[in-house]
Amino acid sequence: MGEQEHPLEGGNVSAGVVRVGETVRKPATASTSAVGSLLRDLETAGFAGAPRFHGLDERGRQILDYVHGPLADTLPPMSLHDLARVGRLIRGLHEAASAHVPADDAVWAVEIAPDREDLICHHDLAPWNLVCADAGWVFIDWDGAGPGSRLWDLGYAAHGFVPLHAGGTPAIDGPRLRALVDGYGLPANERKRLPELMERHVRGMYELLVDGHLTGRQPWDRLFDEGHGDHWLGAADYIAANLAFWIGTLTAGVEE
Repeated sequence: MGEQEHPLEGGNVSAGVVRVGETVRKPATASTSAVGSLLRDLETAGFAGAPRFHGLDERGRQILDYVHGPLADTLPPMSLHDLARVGRLIRGLHEAASAHVPADDAVWAVEIAPDREDLICHHDLAPWNLVCADAGWVFIDWDGAGPGSRLWDLGYAAHGFVPLHAGGTPAIDGPRLRALVDGYGLPANERKRLPELMERHVRGMYELLVDGHLTGRQPWDRLFDEGHGDHWLGAADYIAANLAFWIGTLTAGVEE
């Protein structure tokens, strides 16, 4: 008799995800082969911030490491030290991913067109996808990985980790954003470009939800009905209203 399966809850998009022993089983998608190759290359590169991919089980489901620990979005707001740690983790991911060469026929599931396609990115770096394990922090839910850019990925991460939400206070959020970006080690010239891409990626999420609502495409239609559209629109407007402030905060004292 096989090991008992325990349903895992909490995701907005994935269904049918279960724990089996020390592994997670989740339905395969069109992008599973490409994502599995990426995860194996990240492991080979020594990046410990992603679960290992173990192929498919007898039912055709993905097999991934189960990572013990709470998700970041269930914990108190991160300190400046923690935000810098997230920045370093994302930098490590991008450095490891830069060596990955996808297959010519790789299929990805990127929902929002990025500014550029320089390397393979996660595309959903957020507290709800970061397991704060004692052994090290690990980003999960890689099904939406695909071509993108460092700033595209980092800008999206700022939304959730700072966080940059409607009703925020720039004087509080600015130093938190700076801690994340300093942890990443972003050069001065790219710091000037980041706020624009923060706003563009977050607004892209709102537009994705609106399109899903108009066309009935799931899970975006359901998420729009649950009020997620209002959140992403408010966040995008908040970021856009303070672009000059974010740029000044990120570049102050940083040499060209």
